Amino acid sequence: MHYEGMIIRPPSEADSIILQVTVGCSHNKCTFCGTYKGVRFRLKQDEVVDQDIDFAAAYCKRQKRVFLADGDALIIPQRRLVDLLARIRRKIPWVNRISLYGNAKSVLRKSTEELQELKSLGLDRVYMGLESGSDRILQNISKGADAAKMIGAGQRVREAGLFLSLTVLLGIGGTDFSREHAMETGRVVSAMSANQIAVLTLMLLPNTKLYLLEKSGKFTLPNQMEMLHELRLMVENITINRAQFQANHASNYLPINCRLSRDKAMVLAAIDQALSGEKRLTPEYLRAL
Repeated sequence: MHYEGMIIRPPSEADSIILQVTVGCSHNKCTFCGTYKGVRFRLKQDEVVDQDIDFAAAYCKRQKRVFLADGDALIIPQRRLVDLLARIRRKIPWVNRISLYGNAKSVLRKSTEELQELKSLGLDRVYMGLESGSDRILQNISKGADAAKMIGAGQRVREAGLFLSLTVLLGIGGTDFSREHAMETGRVVSAMSANQIAVLTLMLLPNTKLYLLEKSGKFTLPNQMEMLHELRLMVENITINRAQFQANHASNYLPINCRLSRDKAMVLAAIDQALSGEKRLTPEYLRAL
């Protein structure tokens, strides 16, 4: 495989064939993200991608899933993306799921019909980084979309019959807007009708703007207990009837893997136990991105 730079993928794609079709992120302005700093976004040449597909066809016969990297493969023009999915289907016919990252801008550039066309060729899952449902916080972190656009993008993914997986970040509003972040994120996640909600806890990286703001005293990261209160309030405000809810990423203090709304009372009780000291939290030295 021809990999360039840092390759990231969702935890649930650990066993997938990772096919890098773009380099970097088409947005690359989020203040908390240091993954692609200094990397100019571009589409990889079809010839190189074809070589990787051929490699997968020869050596990845046991892997049933493909993840299209890097940060926003959905930004690829429709005709080119259609051709790519068709080649994957033709050369790796045993693959039963193709997934990719898509931000609100790239989703909204495609019609429901175009997304349905991609689905007919094997696209199954779109991962979106929501981070927060608060317009104030989305603007502060330079996310490039407000809550209304996030909701519109999420609903379009769902209308096309695709699985929508959202990532949200505990702590991204700082201590000043922790409550607003929790409540608005719960509201927006619900309006987007996400199939899966993945909760991560913010860890500040030295090569990011948010890290510098924290060092200058302009941003204060919530502590463990404040993060748990934020998580509790977020869960309280999620009203989806059926969704996977996972806060079991290595960055989190309290691992959670459940279904909402079925397990909502159990989750709230577990958070309360952690807040009262009855449940052990993940120590700092074991946390990671």
